[in-house]
Amino acid sequence: MERIKHSKAAHFANKLAVDHEPGLTHTQLMLVNEDLKPVEPQRRLWGSWNFVGFWIADSFNINTWMIASTMITGGLAWWQAWICVWVGYFFSACFICASGRIGAMYHIGFPVVARSSFGVWGSLWPVINRAGMACVWYGVQSWIGGECVRLMIAAIWPSFRKYSTPSAETSPYNTMKSSGTSTDYFVSFFIFWLLSLPAIWFPVHKIRHLFTVKAYIVPVAGVAFLIWALVRAHGAGQVIHERPKLHGSALAWAVINGIMSSIANFATLIVNDPDFTRFSKRPSSALWSQLITIPFGFAITSLIGILVSSASALFPEQKGQPAWNPLDVLGGFLESGTSGDRAGVFFLAFAFSLAQLGTNIAANSVSAGTDMTALLPRFINIRRGGFICAAIGLAMCPWNLLSSSNQFTTYLSAYSVFLSSIAGVICGDYYAVRKGYLQVKDLYSGQKTGPYFYTLGVHWRGYAAYIFGILINVVGFAGAVGRDVPFGATYVYRLNFFCGFIVAFVTYTGLCFVFPVEATSKTWNEQGDLVTDPILAYDPHASGYDEETVTGHMHPKDEEAYRSAKGVPEVYP
Repeated sequence: MERIKHSKAAHFANKLAVDHEPGLTHTQLMLVNEDLKPVEPQRRLWGSWNFVGFWIADSFNINTWMIASTMITGGLAWWQAWICVWVGYFFSACFICASGRIGAMYHIGFPVVARSSFGVWGSLWPVINRAGMACVWYGVQSWIGGECVRLMIAAIWPSFRKYSTPSAETSPYNTMKSSGTSTDYFVSFFIFWLLSLPAIWFPVHKIRHLFTVKAYIVPVAGVAFLIWALVRAHGAGQVIHERPKLHGSALAWAVINGIMSSIANFATLIVNDPDFTRFSKRPSSALWSQLITIPFGFAITSLIGILVSSASALFPEQKGQPAWNPLDVLGGFLESGTSGDRAGVFFLAFAFSLAQLGTNIAANSVSAGTDMTALLPRFINIRRGGFICAAIGLAMCPWNLLSSSNQFTTYLSAYSVFLSSIAGVICGDYYAVRKGYLQVKDLYSGQKTGPYFYTLGVHWRGYAAYIFGILINVVGFAGAVGRDVPFGATYVYRLNFFCGFIVAFVTYTGLCFVFPVEATSKTWNEQGDLVTDPILAYDPHASGYDEETVTGHMHPKDEEAYRSAKGVPEVYP
C-alpha cells in the first residue's frame, strides 16, 4: 500500500485533485469537495433582485418566444394560449419555490439534497439523469445560439449565408454538406460554443452579474423588435383576430396540453433550483422574487413572440404565413433590407445570442457542473464539470439531433416525466416526512450508522416512489415518442408532470409512514440558520486543524458545547 501511495500515478492523481477539506476519509472524498459543501456566509451573495434579474434574463430566450406557437397552430386563440402560459409558469414557479426552499435554507445543491431521500449513494442515479439532460440541452441550445451568430455575421457580410442556400449542395465553398449541416451554420455554432467557454470559468456566486446585464439588454431588444415588426407590418396581423378553432372537450384538452408544455419546458430547472438558491442571502430572497418574476417574465416574452409572429404574416417574404421563429423573421429582414435594417438585425441577433448564452449557463452548464461534482468529487468541481458539459455538447453533433426527421426534441420534452418523479420524492421527503429538518453533516457521511445511509447507501422507499411516479406515465411517454398506445394512457400522460410528482410524493410519504425513517421531526423544524462553514471530517483534530480553527467554523452555540466537552463537535443538532 505504501508503494502505491508514493507511486507516480498517485502523485499525478493528487495533482489533478480539486480543493477539499483536510482529514477526509477515502469514502468522504467520494462525497464532498469545496463545491459540494454548504455555501459559507461569505459567498451567499444572491439577494432578491439577483433572482429577479436571473429569471427575467432566463425568460427572454427563443424557446420561450415560441412557446405559444404550438398552442395557436393547434387551434387555440392567441389569448387562450397566453392564459395557458400564465397558468403553466405560475405552477412552475410554485414547484421552483418548493425545491429551491431547501437550497435557500440549508445552502446545499441538488446532488446533496437528493441524498436525504435517495441515500448517499442512491442519489447518484437522479444526479446522472439530470447531468445527462443538461449536457444534451447544452449542445442543442448552443446550436440555436450559433444560428443567432450566423445572423450577426450575415448582417455584416450578406454573402456568408450563401453556403446554406439551395445551391450550397453543389458549392465548392460548402465543405460540411456531407455531415448534415452547412459551413455557415457550423462555423457560427463553433464561434458561439467557443465564446461561451469564458462564462463557464466564473464561480456561480459571481455569474449573477451576467444575468443582470442580460436582464437589462435583452428585454429592451425584445420590445424594440416588437415595435420594429409592428411598424414594418403597419399592424399586428391576423393571428390576434382569429377566433378559436376548438370547442368542448377538444378545447379543454388543448388548454391542458398548453399548460403542461409550459411546465415541461421548466422541468429541468424545477429539479436543480437548489443549485442557485443555496447562494441566497436568506431564504426569503428566493421566495417571492421567483414566485412573481417567473410567470410575469415568461408571459411577457411569449406575448411579444405572439405579436411579432402575427405581424410577420404581413411581410412580403412571408406570403401571409406567420413566422414563429424570431430568427426566421430577422432572416427575412436581411433579404431585402437596407443598411439600417442590417444594423438592426445585428443588434437583435446579438441580444438573442446573449439570451441563449445566459440560458445555457443557468439551465445547463452550472447544473451539469454541479451534478458532475457529485459523481467524482475528488477530481471534478463545478468549473471542470461545466467544461466537460461543453465538450460533450460539441461532440454530440446537435445539428443531427435537431434534424426534421429526428424525434429527439420530442423526446427531450417528454423526459420531464422522469424529472417530475424525482422532484416528487425530494419534496415529499423534505415537506411531509422530515418537516424541514435535515442533519446536514450526515449528508456527507459514508458511515453505515448515518441516518441517510439506509441499505448499502440506497433508500429503497425513495426508489419505489420514483418508479411508481414513472410507471403512471411510461405508456403515454412511449406514445409521445411515436409508439401506438391506448387513448387512456395518452390522457394520463397529458397531465404528466402533475401525475408523476403527485404519485411519487404520496407514495414516498406513505412508505415512510408505514416504514419510518430516522432524522425526522414531529413539528416543522428547519435548522438552516445553524449552517455556517461546517467541518465535515470525522475527527477535526486529525484533519490538521488547531482548536481555534475548529471552533471558528462553528455556530456560537456549538462552539460553547465544544469548549465545555473538549470532544468532537456536533455542528448540527
